Amino acid sequence: MKLQSPPARWLSRMSGQNFVILHGLVLAPAFWRLYAPSHVLEHNTVAYPLPGHDRWRLPVAGMKLSTAMIVDAYAEAIRRDFDRPVTLVGHSTGGFVSLLLAARHPELVLSVVAVSCITRSRFEGRERIAARLIRIPGIGGAMFRTLFSHWLSSAERFHKGSIDCVYDKTCPWEDETTRSMIEEVRLRLRRCRAEDIASVISWFQRTSILDQISSVTMPVLNLVGVNDEVVPPLHQLGVSRLLPNAHTVLFGATGHLLMVERPADLNRVFARFVSAPWPAAVTGSTAEASAQSRTSLTPSRGWTASFAAFAALIGTKAPQAH
Repeated sequence: MKLQSPPARWLSRMSGQNFVILHGLVLAPAFWRLYAPSHVLEHNTVAYPLPGHDRWRLPVAGMKLSTAMIVDAYAEAIRRDFDRPVTLVGHSTGGFVSLLLAARHPELVLSVVAVSCITRSRFEGRERIAARLIRIPGIGGAMFRTLFSHWLSSAERFHKGSIDCVYDKTCPWEDETTRSMIEEVRLRLRRCRAEDIASVISWFQRTSILDQISSVTMPVLNLVGVNDEVVPPLHQLGVSRLLPNAHTVLFGATGHLLMVERPADLNRVFARFVSAPWPAAVTGSTAEASAQSRTSLTPSRGWTASFAAFAALIGTKAPQAH
């Protein structure tokens, strides 16, 4: 069965560069209203939801999804909305989808910005209870639906359930505007079918891109929060080692939501990259490809020890497959 192409939420319609922004699991395009990189708002930019999220319902509730279905639906949307290649900006699972799309439809993609990127769904000791429930035969689906509904039943529960996504648990950036946006995301998720969300998570659990991302030769900017509690930073650095043409930037004292926690630094790094991305790499051996990778960091308190450990791994060890 074919998926319809995702609905577009236009953030900006101006001449210049083309951008497609993809959010992570259990978010919504409304999130980008406040937290899209400021550069994209000066160009031609659309936000698409993940399947089953926001207004993109699956044709059959809880239907089994395939990678080809999902990637081809996004490709169709890009052809519908743009007349030339785009820069993909993906957060977390959105970054996962962005790299799949770049690998399978390189003619549509100019470059990729991956934020808190992931290449597989499970990490020892870090998988959420809701995701584990889906794999329980028989009762798992019903248990997931109950837990999902409970989490979204109040603004307080939704906030508490998301707090591990940030480094500073006091959330000093929150104000009335951000709380309003968070509430909009919660209400949009409440309109989604839990079966559809579970279907996307199930697809994600079955899928890996480790065997595909080496074919992504266009420039990739990989943005990593060194205190990410959702996707281990070492895994994100491993993504860069597998990409032929990646530049990695580490953000100290930062968790999974870089665009929320460090917007000024992210905007600066993002604008520099998309204004002058380096040429596509020539496909070659792993050693040659690894030489293309670059790593830098943004200044912040508390990053020194973490970066020293990361630098040792980057400089002395072969890529680790997760």
